[in-house]
Amino acid sequence: MQPLRIALAQIAPRLGMLDDNLERHRELLGVARGSGAGLVVFPELGLTGYLLQDLAAEVAMRADDPRLLDLARETAGLSAVVSFVEESTDHRLFIAAALLEDGAVRHVHRKLFLPTYGLFDERRFFAAGDRLRAAPSRLGAAIGIGICEDFWHLAVPQLLALDGAQMLVNVSSSPGRDLAAIHEVGLGTAVSWRTLMRTYAQLTTSFVVFCNRVGVDETISFWGGSEVIAPTGEALFSAPLYEEGLFSVDVELADVRRERITLALLGDERPELQARELARIVADRAGLTEGPEPGEQPPAESGPAGGPARSRGSRRAGIGRPGVPE
Repeated sequence: MQPLRIALAQIAPRLGMLDDNLERHRELLGVARGSGAGLVVFPELGLTGYLLQDLAAEVAMRADDPRLLDLARETAGLSAVVSFVEESTDHRLFIAAALLEDGAVRHVHRKLFLPTYGLFDERRFFAAGDRLRAAPSRLGAAIGIGICEDFWHLAVPQLLALDGAQMLVNVSSSPGRDLAAIHEVGLGTAVSWRTLMRTYAQLTTSFVVFCNRVGVDETISFWGGSEVIAPTGEALFSAPLYEEGLFSVDVELADVRRERITLALLGDERPELQARELARIVADRAGLTEGPEPGEQPPAESGPAGGPARSRGSRRAGIGRPGVPE
């Protein structure tokens, strides 16, 4: 099998300038194709810029928008992940990323987790997605797409891998924070992201592709540092910080098969156990677990060897939790 060349489009999109950003994407797709790339990845909201706020509705597109379909036509013979503001049929706005292949929109992922801490206020302007799927691709490997904050929730890469993804792609607009010389690269944000990406690659035995933007929106600066990580957790390529460019790296997709046979972590996962325990946790949190009224002692029941047994409501009452002595 021939190596797959991945091109990371670490760009600085122009805020609110959809037409200019579309043209830049078309240009870079042409350059990437000329260099032999099979997959081109652009950052979160690369078609619009990040700090849109009230501009979001002005630059929003439906998944069948002629402008997005025109961009898809530039992907003859290759795959690309691009990110934009998607407007649904009921006029909700989503931060979205689309897999474009051979002239078509193959798959759209809507950002699941919208941060509202620190400088982030995404829930004010966007709706949260509620669907997570791995997407088959022309590359011979299924792709799992997450958008920035999605990968700060460990269920996302795990579910994508369990759904068949062999390559996890995260498109990001991560601002630079925690500038400190004590960190490996002088930027705490970069160290945190690199730790996450390597961990997810190892635990899911998948390739991880991280594409982060650069440039400035208003007063927010974005640091770049895009990466490609092997299924072993080894960094195959790390782009420079704060530098715009189209960076390429070759990977062997067969490495996923070899690593998953050697280290069967994903095959040993027990999703049925997780589903059962998550259902219990959800019920507990919603107060749906049967139990005594507040302040009421549960009735004693006979347990093994005549000893006392927990009541059905003991977990709701805070008794018998794992790791807590009884």
